[in-house]
Amino acid sequence: MMDFEHACAARIDALMAASGASAHACSHAFDAWLFARLVAAREVFGELAWLGLSDQQTAALFARHFPAIRAPSLTVTGAFPLTVQHTAHATFISSMKRLLQTHTSAAVDPADADCLASIIAHACLRPDHLWRDLGLRGRDDVTQMLDRYVPSLVARNVDNLRWKKLLARELALSLGETPGPAPGCPGCEDFSFCFPKA
Repeated sequence: MMDFEHACAARIDALMAASGASAHACSHAFDAWLFARLVAAREVFGELAWLGLSDQQTAALFARHFPAIRAPSLTVTGAFPLTVQHTAHATFISSMKRLLQTHTSAAVDPADADCLASIIAHACLRPDHLWRDLGLRGRDDVTQMLDRYVPSLVARNVDNLRWKKLLARELALSLGETPGPAPGCPGCEDFSFCFPKA
């Protein structure tokens, strides 16, 4: 784990040095750090495809936040894992992206919001807590991210649910379906806590 953190921190430092974020507003600095962390976490494991971004989206993201660094090509990192090509998972991803885009704050860059919606939707396929699936430092990072990008969804978490469970619940309710786990939830260590057997 320390190797991951060291490698991730080094990549974040390089990205932030290329961002010029310190010369911008605090919100821009947070966005630059957030995307640096999200990208670095997947790069360290050779999983850039798991961001769910196209090469064009990645290039535009780097141009917005890290203009001094050339964006990595996702085409050389391999295709999405086969599970993403599963029809139910593809439907979940597109539906989750629409939900997040529907709740996007007017205060954020729409292109950043679209990228983040894809990254979050793909992370929901992974079998852990959302913060780990995203490569963030903890639940507080997810809270800060969601509060900036989709504050109306954060406001619905009156029961202090884990974020992946909340997103899956809100998606199901928006579709008129019975709430249940996100695709990655069954592999999480706390699955039985979030979804106890009746």
